[in-house]
Amino acid sequence: MTHQLLVADVLARVEAVREEMVDVRRDLHAHPELGWHEVRTTALLEKRLVEAGLSPRVLPTGTGLICDIGSGDTCVALRADIDALPVPDGVVEPWQSTIDGVAHACGHDVHTSALLGTGLVLAGMARDGQLDRRVRLIFQPAEEVMPGGALGVIAAGGLDGVRRIYGVHCDPRLQVGQVGLRVGALTAAADKLLVYLTGPGGHTSRPHLTADLVYALATLVSQLPAALSRRVDPRAGMSLVWGRITSGSAANAIPSRGEAEGTLRCLDVNAWRLAEELIPALAEQITRPYGVEVDTEVTHGVPPVMNDATAIAVLQNAVHQTLGSSAVAPTDQSLGGEDFAWYLEHVPGAMARLGVRPPTLDTTGDLHTPTFNPSEEAITVATTLLTSTALLD
Repeated sequence: MTHQLLVADVLARVEAVREEMVDVRRDLHAHPELGWHEVRTTALLEKRLVEAGLSPRVLPTGTGLICDIGSGDTCVALRADIDALPVPDGVVEPWQSTIDGVAHACGHDVHTSALLGTGLVLAGMARDGQLDRRVRLIFQPAEEVMPGGALGVIAAGGLDGVRRIYGVHCDPRLQVGQVGLRVGALTAAADKLLVYLTGPGGHTSRPHLTADLVYALATLVSQLPAALSRRVDPRAGMSLVWGRITSGSAANAIPSRGEAEGTLRCLDVNAWRLAEELIPALAEQITRPYGVEVDTEVTHGVPPVMNDATAIAVLQNAVHQTLGSSAVAPTDQSLGGEDFAWYLEHVPGAMARLGVRPPTLDTTGDLHTPTFNPSEEAITVATTLLTSTALLD
């Protein structure tokens, strides 16, 4: 009976902020800001949280903020990312982006408005003496900027006292009202690899008197992915794919420099860490017979999001109690990257996939495309889920 009364109260409080949160989402969508430049967004959030009687603090980076609600020695953290993408907005609505070439094409406006709504609900419960714990809201900047704004939040003490952390991410494959849950790896690691080859150069008529750099580069780009696949567990799903190869400017001149650039994606965090050690050694071994010098540069993106089993159980309980057991949907690991993973390197937690596809459509446009157009009903679903998760953890 206690849980039924709690659920009814949560649903009523969420409904009370629903229209305002839709308005907030449309405002954010019309005024998107790129990572580390979310000044207007931060000011809007800060003003509304202060109006609710809370004391948010802006992060030292100047954008994004943290806000605690309630009291307690430890707390549960709820995170939303607030930045937009450098893509045009192709969805024609009254709230279409007013910034040329910038749009909320990954649903961060939905995440942000849902977390703000959660904060307003929890603040109301705290005023009414119905919040017996401390909950931290994290409005994070620069998720789309490698290696991610999560590192700045952590450096600023955003995880101090946090025992678990939760977040949601829009998923256009799931119908609105559904929540995708998965224990273990949810996303992949994604790094950038740049390889430089150098040699003395020479004439193509005398390759034996110099280092045939182009041949060495061609050998490297064909053999390094294969060699790497034989040095890591195949279940790790490691994939090295080249996107750019550059060398030379004349047909009869062996160049003195060449480059190959690509991405390294991996489904397993241990294999991801191992690859950084393996790649330089393998590249040197492959090119050694050709007399060239090789240098490798691995730019880390993010590790995989590794969902904690206990945290997923809390999310599942929250879905069952507020949205119904049929709302839980299985979800697969993707090759996308998400800097929520950095939080999970420090504290346990989980990210849920939020269905945003309208029931009348087969698709709502994919993430990171101009046509991405999530159902605004997902804001209420996410607010309900985040609020109930904080109360049930």
